[in-house]
Amino acid sequence: MSDTDARPAPDAANSRGRLLARVMDVLREVLTGSDDRAVAMRTAAFVFLVRVASAGIAYFSQVLIARWIGVAEYGVFVTVWVLILLVAELAPFGLSTAAQRFPPDYTVRGQWDLLRGYLYASRLVGLAVGSLCAVIGAFAIRYMSGAIDSEYVRPLLLACLSLPIAGLMTVQDYIARTYNWPDLAHALPYIARPLSILAFMGVFVLVGLGHNAETAMYALLAALWISGIIQTIALQRRLAKVVPEGGRAYRWMGWFRASLPIFLIDGFYVLLTSTDVLVLSFYVDSEKVGIYFAVTKTLALVSFIDFAVKAAAAHRFAEYNARGDAEKLRIFVRDAIHWTFWPSLAAIAGLLIVGKFMLMAFGSDYVEGYPLMYILAFGLLARASLGPVERLLNMLDHQIPCAIAVGSAFFINLALNLALIPYWGLAGAAVATAIAHVVEALLLFATARRYLKIDIFMWSPR
Repeated sequence: MSDTDARPAPDAANSRGRLLARVMDVLREVLTGSDDRAVAMRTAAFVFLVRVASAGIAYFSQVLIARWIGVAEYGVFVTVWVLILLVAELAPFGLSTAAQRFPPDYTVRGQWDLLRGYLYASRLVGLAVGSLCAVIGAFAIRYMSGAIDSEYVRPLLLACLSLPIAGLMTVQDYIARTYNWPDLAHALPYIARPLSILAFMGVFVLVGLGHNAETAMYALLAALWISGIIQTIALQRRLAKVVPEGGRAYRWMGWFRASLPIFLIDGFYVLLTSTDVLVLSFYVDSEKVGIYFAVTKTLALVSFIDFAVKAAAAHRFAEYNARGDAEKLRIFVRDAIHWTFWPSLAAIAGLLIVGKFMLMAFGSDYVEGYPLMYILAFGLLARASLGPVERLLNMLDHQIPCAIAVGSAFFINLALNLALIPYWGLAGAAVATAIAHVVEALLLFATARRYLKIDIFMWSPR
């Protein structure tokens, strides 16, 4: 073979050179750019790295907790934890998510009195409704204790004590995202809090409180209140620096008219992602619930990508819409879709390769759930192909059709879980959830195309 034959073809070399140059340009833009796109990419990257770090910490802590308290008690703990997340997300009645819509709009328009009113009222609602849910829940558990498995009673009562601060933190997370403060919005709740849970759990086990779900709930309760108080103080100090002092104005009817459909969307979405665990707890023993939850925690990295892009993009959608900049909005939507899909595809491929070994960290019993990862991954990939479409619809005042789409997917998910779990067990829950995500993606695609005149899909032409 001659030297000429051994050299790469000029076209191939040029293609690699262009690709490398393009990669370097993108990295340079992300690291040093000052425009909205660069800031959003940098924020999304930071949030994703935080969530990846938190995933590692949370995964490690979940492995330790599962080993400390056993499969059955771990199943009880994760069921109660899912209920806390469900109530906390719903407590602000959608005013949390709307914090990425109204504050940017009020800031652009200079309506500072309404901005101050919204920032105060939304947090008050989260705290008040969380407290009300805690009181009602405690009374319900006490009076219905005979109908509840004894192993769940005390963990559920402890969960009630966490609801006020959990509801407040839900709102504050979204406010911090709006102002591009990812340390308060993500690092505190997703890194500091899991580390605190692990630290408290280790101390409680050492002092002999018991190797059970109740001990894990004590650790969770302490970590929630400490991180919530720290976040509240830090957020208030930062807001004082960027929001001018003055009086407050309130538009309760306007806020709730816009936020209640978002409340339905958030509620349906949380239910969509929690239905499998909750329905499983009625049909299978707590050991099986723990195995299934370990599988979902292993796949959590994929959902973190979508979470990161939403955190970076949602308030930009609202801002461009308020300015009437349709072209910049269209370009930014396409970017957000790509930022979601390609990292999700890479993450799914990697997790399917190493997933079995990750499940083994929980214990040998958890490997039983490995085949479920392939089923659930299909639904996650279908959903990732649309990017943060529901946030786009919310920010552009199409909450009601978005709520109908997500709600329809939830009811399909619930019906499929009820139909399949009694016969297929864990596999039935995975199949039902994967189908529901595919249905959700199709419905949201059709909704966006109808109301926004945009094909929100990875493979749509530019």
